[in-house]
Amino acid sequence: MFKSKFSALFLIAILFIGCSTVPITGRKQLSFIPQNQLVSSSIESYHQLLSESKISQDAQKKQMVVDVGKKIAASAEQFMRENGMEKELQTYHWEFNLIEDDKTINAFCMPGGKIAVYTGILPVTQDEDGLAVVLGHEVAHALANHGGERMSQLLIAQIGATTLSTALSSQPGLTRELLMQAYGAGANIGVLLPYSRSHESEADHIGLILMARADYDPRTAIPFWQRMSNLGEERPPAFLSTHPAPEKRIQDIRNELPEALKYYKQF
Repeated sequence: MFKSKFSALFLIAILFIGCSTVPITGRKQLSFIPQNQLVSSSIESYHQLLSESKISQDAQKKQMVVDVGKKIAASAEQFMRENGMEKELQTYHWEFNLIEDDKTINAFCMPGGKIAVYTGILPVTQDEDGLAVVLGHEVAHALANHGGERMSQLLIAQIGATTLSTALSSQPGLTRELLMQAYGAGANIGVLLPYSRSHESEADHIGLILMARADYDPRTAIPFWQRMSNLGEERPPAFLSTHPAPEKRIQDIRNELPEALKYYKQF
C-alpha cells in the first residue's frame, strides 16, 4: 500500500514538474527526462545504428543532405536565440548522415540533432526544397522534444514512473529498445509506431516555419506529401508512421502556409 501510494505521488510530481512548452505551437507537454541524459543515450543509439548500417558513398547526395541539414539547423538555432532559448542550444550538436538503403523511405532525428536520411526517400524529395521538407520535419521533432516526450510516455507505460538512468541500469535492453522506438529509428518502425498523430502534425507545422526561415519554399511541402501519399497506396513508407490521413495533412499544411510564408524571403 505504501509503495503504491509513493508511486502515485511520484507520478503526480513528475506530471507537475515535467510539463514544458513546445516552441512555436505553444502546446504543453510531459517530459521528465533531463535533456543531458536523453542526448547522451541517443548519441550512443545513433552511433550503434550507423555502425550497423551502410553509409552512402555518393558524395553529391551526401553533401546535399549535409548542406540542407545545416541550413535547417541554423534556422532552428536562430529561432532559439530569438526566443530566449540560448541555454538549450548547448545540447544540440548537429550531425547528418545518408544511409544507403533504397527500399527504406524514411529519415529520423534524435535528441541533440543526430540525423539520418535513407536513400529511399530521395526520389520522393526530388530536390533540395523537397529534402528541406523532410529535414525541417525531423529537426522540428528535436526542437519540440518529441523524443523526450515519447520516451517519458513509454517509460511510464512499460517500466513505471522512473528516471532514465535508473531504467538503463535496471533494464538496459528494454530501455534502449524504447529509446530507438521513441526516436523513430528502431527496427520496428511502422509496427511499433514511434510518434502520435499530434506529434507528426506539430512537426509538420514547425517544419514549415524552419524551412521557410532557411529560405526554402514551404509551398513545396504540398506536392511532397502528395507524392508520399501516392506511394502509400501501394506500400506505406515508414516515414508516414502514425501521420495524419493524407487529405487532412495537406489541408492542415495549406492552412499553415500563410504563417510560414511570412518568413520566406522569396515570397
